[in-house]
Amino acid sequence: MALFSSLSERLNHIFSKLTKHGKLTALEIKEAMREIRIALLEADVNYSVAKDFIARVSELAVGEEILKSLTPTQQVIKIVRDELTKLMGEENQKLEVASKPPTIIMMCGLQGSGKTTLSGKLALKLKKEGKKPLLVACDIYRPAAIDQLKVLGKSIQVDVFERGTNNPVKTIKEAIDYANKFSLDTLIIDTAGRLQIDEKLMDELKEIKTAVNPTEILLVIDSMIGQEAVSVSTAFNDALDVTGVVLTKIDGDTRGGAALSIRQVIGKPIKFVSVGEKMTDLEPFYPDRMASRILGMGDVLTLIDKAQEAVDEKTALEMERKFRENSFDLNDYIQQVNSLKKMGGLKSVLSMMPGVGGKLKQIEDSIDEKVLEKNKAIIQSMTPKERANPDIINGSRRQRIAKGAGVEVSDVNQLIRQFNQSKEMMKMLKNPKAYGGKMAMIKKLMGG
Repeated sequence: MALFSSLSERLNHIFSKLTKHGKLTALEIKEAMREIRIALLEADVNYSVAKDFIARVSELAVGEEILKSLTPTQQVIKIVRDELTKLMGEENQKLEVASKPPTIIMMCGLQGSGKTTLSGKLALKLKKEGKKPLLVACDIYRPAAIDQLKVLGKSIQVDVFERGTNNPVKTIKEAIDYANKFSLDTLIIDTAGRLQIDEKLMDELKEIKTAVNPTEILLVIDSMIGQEAVSVSTAFNDALDVTGVVLTKIDGDTRGGAALSIRQVIGKPIKFVSVGEKMTDLEPFYPDRMASRILGMGDVLTLIDKAQEAVDEKTALEMERKFRENSFDLNDYIQQVNSLKKMGGLKSVLSMMPGVGGKLKQIEDSIDEKVLEKNKAIIQSMTPKERANPDIINGSRRQRIAKGAGVEVSDVNQLIRQFNQSKEMMKMLKNPKAYGGKMAMIKKLMGG
């Protein structure tokens, strides 16, 4: 996730300087707070939000018990983490469900914010949770908007209700009748966006709200618009009293200020974040997890959630057995690559690992995800017998495999070498005594 990567690097650098001081003085904390304020402003956090945040953290950080603590830097980091969590809303806010079906979710936002795609992603997420959603096409102005929603609906096997360029209110009322007739419990309304906030847009949205009384009004904000996110969210909230915010494009080149500012400015929770282009790339927003990620503490809970979605329990147990018995083969390698892709790729997984934080950019620069795909192509060029037993792959077989995968023989050699090293590592982990104990084993694994 690219969101907050530069802010995370800056904060980790600031805290690394504090760590060198041992005990802290009030002056050192004041200087650190000044640097954090600059980092927040450069990340496009609203000025007033950044100012209030630093004031709260400073007040807590210069307390006598902090200054006299044996680990003052850790306590300052904890204060920053706790205040970041409060800033973003403390806990995840789930979608409200209507007491009597259907639940009506109204999507609103500027044109280009990713609202239509987000409607499809939300429909897929709710479908996976056992809901029966219906997408309602009410963007009657943008060319091909209805067709786009129909294509998305077909790809996730969710019905799309549309009446062309008819009045949106009339379309929604007919959609409610349709939902009741076919026992569909959730309506997701894709409303029209504009290139900028205008009176006509707001009047139409107000008319829809008054006519159908939606259970949720979700404002879709493009994370890449920076400071403008605050004025956009304020305008929509003043007009519609939105119930929540969804941030899109947080995997892009964005500094993250919107996520840190919106909750504080309009008092409404961020409910979801769109983390990629795939229809499955929609996650609930957890302020505490995001705060930990910003400070380089990782996000193990989200990593576990992703792993559980990507790999079913039976497969996980079978893989664990194979690792334990040192019997995994190249077929299992392909399965692992596919699971990694479902979890968002290696970079996404690394961004949630504790300790990566501020080092993420330099780690990402050294990772070539195409290598995984190349290795997958090499394995797919092997026979089932070769995948199950790589030891039989001699020189002539390697040439045939390389030709079939469109790579060099050296690439095949490298894959087999890495696979054999992995098996050796598993043997060591299973029985460290055979390698002279844990420390000797670690030295051997690290090349002596």
